Amino acid sequence: MRKETSGERGSSSGGGGGASPNLEWRFNQTLRNVQGLLKGRSMPGKVMLSRKSEPLNQGTPPEASSTYFNRSFSDNDRDEDEPNDNSFEGEGWVVVPKQIGMGKLHNSKSAKSMGDANNSNNASPESSTSFSVDAQRLVAGARATDSARVTKFTQELSRPAIILEKLRELSWSGIPPYMRPNIWRLLLGYAPPNSDRREAVLTRKRLEYVDCVSQYYEIPDIERTDEEINMLRQIAVDCPRTVPDVTFFQHAEVQKSLERILYSWAIRHPASGYVQGINDLVTPFLIVFLSEHLEGGMENWSVTNLSPQILSNIEADCYWCLSKFLDGMQDHYTFAQPGIQRLVFRLKELVRRIDEPVSKHIEDQGLEFLQFAFRWFNCLMIREIPFHLVTRLWDTYLSEGDSLPEFLVYISASFLLTWSDELQKLDFQEMVMFLQHLPTKNWTHHELEMVLSRAYMWHTMFNSSPSHLAG
Repeated sequence: MRKETSGERGSSSGGGGGASPNLEWRFNQTLRNVQGLLKGRSMPGKVMLSRKSEPLNQGTPPEASSTYFNRSFSDNDRDEDEPNDNSFEGEGWVVVPKQIGMGKLHNSKSAKSMGDANNSNNASPESSTSFSVDAQRLVAGARATDSARVTKFTQELSRPAIILEKLRELSWSGIPPYMRPNIWRLLLGYAPPNSDRREAVLTRKRLEYVDCVSQYYEIPDIERTDEEINMLRQIAVDCPRTVPDVTFFQHAEVQKSLERILYSWAIRHPASGYVQGINDLVTPFLIVFLSEHLEGGMENWSVTNLSPQILSNIEADCYWCLSKFLDGMQDHYTFAQPGIQRLVFRLKELVRRIDEPVSKHIEDQGLEFLQFAFRWFNCLMIREIPFHLVTRLWDTYLSEGDSLPEFLVYISASFLLTWSDELQKLDFQEMVMFLQHLPTKNWTHHELEMVLSRAYMWHTMFNSSPSHLAG
């Protein structure tokens, strides 16, 4: 994955001293999304988005409201009718027209930063009075808007040479499930952007994976070193523990696929070898690439219905995508995992800047961020949210490219401060238990989009004012 600058993530042109038009548009859109979702409630860090309007669902057709905001999701995050109607509103998309007002922001610590952001974006607080009418029109026309976005994806994918920056922009806010396998391969640089080379490259890489498995995995233990035997045993122990609450991963065939992928990757990456937690990182790839060949809910899937060739191709895609994904964060899994320790330190500093009361309470109780945030970064939040939301979260991960480790800090801060008020009422032991068993079991895309919206907003605020994060 190519290294991106902070300005490039929102735009394919990063020149000039000010914010690019696309970055400015994304910033405005994010703030409006948060405003619409919060409906005037306060956010952690004393950020308040207020408006002069009735609740969003007043005057909105019941069928539009219930369809858009309360739709249920299958385990594999795919709706049966999506390939037919080209809609993916079920993924929690919130597409807000440019005319909706930004509203008012108040932040005692970041007033100057946000004031500059508001000025640069030419937002008018007074325009918030039109929010209700515009939002109601938005909900009523949600399906058409989503179809338009699907059309944009289709247009980008139909190019002879895909422009990855544009694909990243579209993908950051979520990818239609049936397009996800191809787009993930492209975003990770596994599949080339030139369509005339794509099939040949994938065929060659899949054969290379088969050779790798034959050379390193399908051999007797007598040909392995003691270290390799111990590593294989640890992988065999961890595979049954992978996403234990999802029945599909308890199938013996699935665990054997995980074992082959993990062992092959570990042998080919001796600097880190196998580290517990990497087993979780394979699961989003496995689910997405299996979804190309298996229909219905994940609870009804069986890999025994797949031919050996298809299963081999899926494993190869998982292996290469995992390799590409971890290329930008190798020091997260080397000895002592210094990359993760660095992110935990930055998270602590960021939370202190955004929400000093909760930061002080955590410190006063003697709770170290390393005690709960290490797992977040090690497993990239997979164990913290319902599994059916993971692929949507990873759409944003892969869109961030090499900037992902930096953005993970903001996602984690937004995630933690979701429970700012609750945390300040707990003592040390209660906080430990709470953070180990967070109340996310019933989360939908609505809550996940809130976390991502706050993370993007704070990243935009603090990234343009690095002094806010100075020690």
